[in-house]
Amino acid sequence: MADPSSYRPRPGQIPDSPGVYKFRDEHRRVIYVGKAKNLRQRLASYFQDLAGLHPRTRTMVTTAASVEWTVVSTEVEALQLEYSWIKEYDPRFNVKYRDDKSYPYLAVTLNEEFPRVQVMRGAKKKGVRYFGPYGHAWAIRETVDLMLRVFPVRTCSAGVFKNAERTGRPCLLGYIGKCSAPCVGRVTPEEHRDLAEEFCDFMAGRTGTYIRRLEKDMMRAAEDMEYERAARLRDDAGALKRAMEKSAVVLADATDADLIALAEDELEAAVQIFHVRGGRVRGQRGWVTDKVEAVDTAGLVEHALQQLYGEESGDSVPKEVLVPALPEDPEAVSQWLAGRRGSQVSLRIPQRGDKKDLMGTVQRNAQQALGLHKTKRASDLTTRSRALEEIAEALGLDAAPLRVECFDISHLQGDDVVASMVVFEDGLARKSEYRRFQIKGFEGQDDVRSMHEVIGRRFKRYLHEKERTGEWEETPAPTGAVPAPTGGPAPAPTGPAPTGPAPTGPAPALVAPDLDPAREEPREDDGRPKRFAYPPQLVVVDGGQPQVAAAKRALDELGIDDIAVCGLAKRLEEVWLPDDDDPVVLPRSSEGLYLLQRIRDEAHRFAITYQRAKRAKRIRSSPLDDVPGLGETRKHALIKHFGSVKKLRQATIEEICEVPGIGRRTAESVAVAFAAAAPAAPAVNTATGEIIEDDDGGSRT
Repeated sequence: MADPSSYRPRPGQIPDSPGVYKFRDEHRRVIYVGKAKNLRQRLASYFQDLAGLHPRTRTMVTTAASVEWTVVSTEVEALQLEYSWIKEYDPRFNVKYRDDKSYPYLAVTLNEEFPRVQVMRGAKKKGVRYFGPYGHAWAIRETVDLMLRVFPVRTCSAGVFKNAERTGRPCLLGYIGKCSAPCVGRVTPEEHRDLAEEFCDFMAGRTGTYIRRLEKDMMRAAEDMEYERAARLRDDAGALKRAMEKSAVVLADATDADLIALAEDELEAAVQIFHVRGGRVRGQRGWVTDKVEAVDTAGLVEHALQQLYGEESGDSVPKEVLVPALPEDPEAVSQWLAGRRGSQVSLRIPQRGDKKDLMGTVQRNAQQALGLHKTKRASDLTTRSRALEEIAEALGLDAAPLRVECFDISHLQGDDVVASMVVFEDGLARKSEYRRFQIKGFEGQDDVRSMHEVIGRRFKRYLHEKERTGEWEETPAPTGAVPAPTGGPAPAPTGPAPTGPAPTGPAPALVAPDLDPAREEPREDDGRPKRFAYPPQLVVVDGGQPQVAAAKRALDELGIDDIAVCGLAKRLEEVWLPDDDDPVVLPRSSEGLYLLQRIRDEAHRFAITYQRAKRAKRIRSSPLDDVPGLGETRKHALIKHFGSVKKLRQATIEEICEVPGIGRRTAESVAVAFAAAAPAAPAVNTATGEIIEDDDGGSRT
């Protein structure tokens, strides 16, 4: 590890002009390329106290052994040079989007004497016009088959074309009218090129001209009583309309634009691009990248623009590029894009209307792509096995943790505090064993205390089930244990019945299990151990040192010492172990880290979903909810009869008894519930000072 001060340039050496810089390692390999408006200020930011640098930046500057720079005259030149150097040197610490050469394009080889329409993959070639990319090659072939009725351009390979020239006989497409057969001289090279140009114009979005021309020719042929020709022209126009229908109109003003959206986490980012031409989505593609450098959303957008348009020119760069965040220097990027296109390019964030709605669709596609990418990693058996082995090695476990439980706390400013437990077995989610908890031990916001309570409750249940099923071994009660339970129904076990002798001696000190009633198991005593009887090999908590210490303390208080504990901190994705002052930092590309991330994210999703449901239920709550035996049907009947909760609150018991299906005992319970409930404070219109009456059948809280 190098000391950055050993190769730091002297202050007077670095110019304060725009430029591009390269960090090299001890073997002179370029490991990072960057650009700056002011080289002196930017490079000085790398040579500060290492503790103040982002972990990825810190790794880069300690890996480097030298830095050099090149001065340019403008920010646009810096952007172009940065892209060229990244492409040339492939630096390990730069964001690089994974190649998308597998996407098929519709290509027209205008660089040939007789242009050919075909499906192409791979790197783009000079002189070839590309449309797309498309999701599937069959979608291209369907479109081309419809359009060849009107634009009978050559689609055959060079071998077939030369064979037809030699024999003087065209291929089948020439006989059925889907090729103009330039191979046998039916059209001149100039006429065939005109057909290819018209094909390209139609694919580029200029569709109205050709359809109107066909319809005009059809009407003229009908007037001249050339009905067969009119019918053929009618079918040609219909074929073009069907080809247009394959890409729905998304922007009514026939806009040419590219929409770029991002979905990211700490380690990866997914980029999705929709290509809109003539108001229609003509292509879609996406990339996934490793975030190997400290980069924000704006930086990811800039890198995406560089890769997307770095080798494009002319109409391949649209008039408008819509992004989720503007790059650090949007003017320079816009000028660079304008230079690639040859005319002005608008780079902006959509704020309203159809473009913002479409951007939301692109964003959802990016999120799904990132989730699918992570799921593919998790679903691969070899990958999952390697991930579990990496976790075991990093945490010092004796064996791979085949069952992992992860806990997360969720609340909204201290209200409706809940927790979640998710279970992964053999690297895959076991959703039937997910559990939810309400924090009952105290009021307010304290994630550490909440984590201690949840871990304690979960493993008290484990010890309780272990005692009931005869798996408990005689051990002295741990110091500081709470008193044993007394009374109350015993939980019913589920799962295979255990074998072995019954326990002897005094029972361990336990407390009765305390779970969220919404997720508790049935209590029939069928002799099978419940799911909580299965202990995990690893407990993961969402958080850092404090949460890990709380979880470990809860296990120690219960005398459990054979379950490993770790925490995954969100900010830097560090793994914390109990009693360790320094975290375990798994490699960026570690499958073990990917699995831990996925488990943690699933626990967070499950917790926040429950918390939102509880909050919504509390907001919609009514005193009628506390009346025993009063179901939704009779609640609605009461509200419908009286018109509002306010009028129901003012009703007498005799008036409530008049509602069909409501007896006197239920009416008395309703009256008692309203009498016990404190009336909510009246809502006030802040603009007029008017008190808003609650006549909608709901209560304000």
